[in-house]
Amino acid sequence: MPVELAPFRFTVEQYERLVETGIVREDERLELIEGEIFEMPPISPEHDFAVQRLTRLLIQALGDRAYVRNQASIRLPPRSEPIPDLSIARRPDDRYRKSRPEADDLLLLVEVAQTTQAYDRRTKIPLYARHGIAEVWLLDIAAERLEIYRDPTPNGYASVGTIGRGESASPAAFPDLVIAVDDILP
Repeated sequence: MPVELAPFRFTVEQYERLVETGIVREDERLELIEGEIFEMPPISPEHDFAVQRLTRLLIQALGDRAYVRNQASIRLPPRSEPIPDLSIARRPDDRYRKSRPEADDLLLLVEVAQTTQAYDRRTKIPLYARHGIAEVWLLDIAAERLEIYRDPTPNGYASVGTIGRGESASPAAFPDLVIAVDDILP
């Protein structure tokens, strides 16, 4: 009788133990998505420019109103620990000394994509919606546009908008903050 084999899926706790014990090095570009460990592609200069520019703009504009994190893991138990390019988490940031931010802590996630747009749209953004993350931006470098995802549901985001060069966006959590697409595209 044939036996069907199922893949082993890691929990967030098991994955974090792999890092703690050194089996997975902290400097490796890996993320846990629905129990599977994925290697992240190298970062291009254009991708890095957009992430660093947006990080600087957000830190300057938000000051102490929020905790801006750059290419740092978030926890989405039980089986995901993705690494968005940027995340804005609630203050105080001291609460993250021993644990990464989780969905309820997050006000905005930003993914920057030069070659991973399909993966981000098909895998990561629906994951964020299932966990109830209020807002996600996808900066599509190749298409020179910003996709804005709001109103999470178990089946994805109910509100999706796209803006391009010459236009601006404001995070729902900070409507006074205006980010011009031209200022963050390389």
